[in-house]
Amino acid sequence: MTEPTRIGVTGATGRMGREVIAAIADREDCAVSFAVNREPDGETVDGVGIEPAAEFDSLLTSREPDVVIDFTGPESALEYVQACTDADAGDDTTTTTAFVTGTTGFTDDQQAVLESAAESIPVLHAPNFARGVQALVNVVGDAVQNLPGYDVELVEAHHNAKRDAPSGTANRLLDEIEANGEFGDRTHGREGEAPREEDEIGVHAIRAGNVTGEHEIILAGNHEEVRLTHRAEDRGVFAAGAVDAAVWIAGAKAGSYDFADVIDA
Repeated sequence: MTEPTRIGVTGATGRMGREVIAAIADREDCAVSFAVNREPDGETVDGVGIEPAAEFDSLLTSREPDVVIDFTGPESALEYVQACTDADAGDDTTTTTAFVTGTTGFTDDQQAVLESAAESIPVLHAPNFARGVQALVNVVGDAVQNLPGYDVELVEAHHNAKRDAPSGTANRLLDEIEANGEFGDRTHGREGEAPREEDEIGVHAIRAGNVTGEHEIILAGNHEEVRLTHRAEDRGVFAAGAVDAAVWIAGAKAGSYDFADVIDA
């Protein structure tokens, strides 16, 4: 029988950390190696004891997880991935630990650090682990190509505690739109006298209540409109996808991966 994939979880008492631990508990092909949080306070999640994030480095050495799943923040995510690369470089007997992160809001410089880590260990970064979002990414380019000259607007909504705007998913969709059409600047919201420029992409971010995540792309022109929408009804869908990614990437060669690689496989 194949040994279960051993997974370390960061931000274990956060919204997504809890969901990840629950998703792992529902599967037989993986298990929690350890779970850490900045201030654990002796808490447990789904029967898993939460340990101090300050002990992350030592836990990598003593527990030797196959992969770490991270949903924290840009600064802490980079600290964790650096610890994984340091552990791999510092001891030839230490099993290489892959790194899967759904953290968003990285600056260009921070993204470069993540890509640098991928030269040493497998790193999978995705702004969204919902399979439906990946399907949306796959089709939006075709829609833009088939509707040249149509106005494009993107509206995204998330809960009131989300820090980055637009969301990482929105930026991924915008990149795909721009790669498949002739567009100028992104216009973030409108106020006052603001007539629409012919080639702009309108971007609108909503932050309210407990909205899990909604993304809608509107293409309008020629007296018609097309709307492509994804709505997540439960954070568990993101956690399930992240665990799929973790099981898939465990044991992979060093390099940068994304969720499309998991779906394609």
